[in-house]
Amino acid sequence: MPAKNLNMIKYKHALALNPYFGDSTALMGVFPPTGLEYIAASMKDLVGKVTLLDLRFERVYQDPKALSKFIRNEIDLLCVSIRWESRFQEVCDFVSQLPPEVCTVVGGYKATEEVEYLFDRCPNIDMIVRGEGEEIIKQIVTGIPYKDIRGLSYRENGGVVHNQIHPLPDITHIPFPDRSLRKYDYFLVKHGVRLGSHTFDTVLTTRGCPFKCKFCTFSLNPLGQKRSYTERPVESVIEELKTVTADVVLFSDDNFFTNPKRSDQLCDLIIENKTKKVFVVQARIDIARHPKVLDKAEKAGFKVFLIGIESPHDRILEQLQKGITQQQVRDAFAVLTQYDFYLHGYFIYGNIGETKEEMLYIPKFAKEIKLDSISFQKLRVERFSPLKEVVEETPGYYYNRIGGSVYSDRYGRKELKQIRNQIRSEFYDIPQVIHIIRKARQIELVRDRDLTNAFLKLPLLLYGLARRKMRKMI
Repeated sequence: MPAKNLNMIKYKHALALNPYFGDSTALMGVFPPTGLEYIAASMKDLVGKVTLLDLRFERVYQDPKALSKFIRNEIDLLCVSIRWESRFQEVCDFVSQLPPEVCTVVGGYKATEEVEYLFDRCPNIDMIVRGEGEEIIKQIVTGIPYKDIRGLSYRENGGVVHNQIHPLPDITHIPFPDRSLRKYDYFLVKHGVRLGSHTFDTVLTTRGCPFKCKFCTFSLNPLGQKRSYTERPVESVIEELKTVTADVVLFSDDNFFTNPKRSDQLCDLIIENKTKKVFVVQARIDIARHPKVLDKAEKAGFKVFLIGIESPHDRILEQLQKGITQQQVRDAFAVLTQYDFYLHGYFIYGNIGETKEEMLYIPKFAKEIKLDSISFQKLRVERFSPLKEVVEETPGYYYNRIGGSVYSDRYGRKELKQIRNQIRSEFYDIPQVIHIIRKARQIELVRDRDLTNAFLKLPLLLYGLARRKMRKMI
């Protein structure tokens, strides 16, 4: 790579800022801000210098005055990632106190949802990137006129201009995160206490999903765009893995095994390169039809399978357009439980027309198919969710405008909370907790010195993964 000509670049020092800190979730500190790291990697060779700052690890800069002093002295482009509903108002308060004279661009899933509010709430924000930001940030830092950058909203003449939506970028041309920009290791923390000795990282090998489950809002970005399933070259994935120092890696694809032939090839390359990691993958039950791939995955270090089951009832599975039946789930787990995999299942409760008795069958069914652990969430809808219209047209059902949780006249917030607690207590009884610890130790997910935290560690981590879908935006 030729040396940068600092006289030719528009920005000398860009700061990529993750503004979240505090014990807001059980996953505090466990994963890097991957979307922000993609942005940093995309602009790294186009600006003089990039600094990546994760406020979860920077106590000094959690004070906006101290951070503002650093920004004024060092930074001429500030890029802020606002991704989550959680702590949104606190993040807005924090960002609004940063220096207004420094060019500030904001992006992320929540920022894309709240463009007008953010411009009004934070007068120092100059631009907001809507949608996936890798190509957009390149155009910003290379000086393309704002009016010509699709996907950009920006201030002009006392108002705000919203350019048309940017097409989804080609992932084969997006550079993967540059881990040399990091200053920290990522590990599981609860209330300031580190749980276990494992370090964590994420790798994205595909984007998009070919399935059309009706409940799923993760496959749509907040602009309503659904990305077609696209794959990175497997050689690029292996090159990225060579830069990963963490010992637990989450493949954050919607379904790692969408293309079993490609998954088989990646397993071969992982084995060939002697990559020694604990791999965590999200999957559908379809992978049970490919025992040869499962054999290789086990040998390559795939230890944890996160599997969306959603419901044990055929009527609800059909309602959700999941494309599977209860019997197919049973048949798949009869195969999967023959391997040394830790099997975690995702469920949805509070579905339309679902009774209390049907919801409370979840823990019993989970034990029948021999799941190691489960997580369960209320049915929810977002702006472009295919279920939104169904909920609106079903008498007695409604959804919370903030967060999208679905309730009914029969099962409101109080009733669903009681059902949630009963599902948890009926599944996570003492024998199940003992099983979790033994299973985790058996497949070396938990080291001997971590056993005192094992009960806290795995259920918290896997529950957090159920809530966390990687948004590859600034």
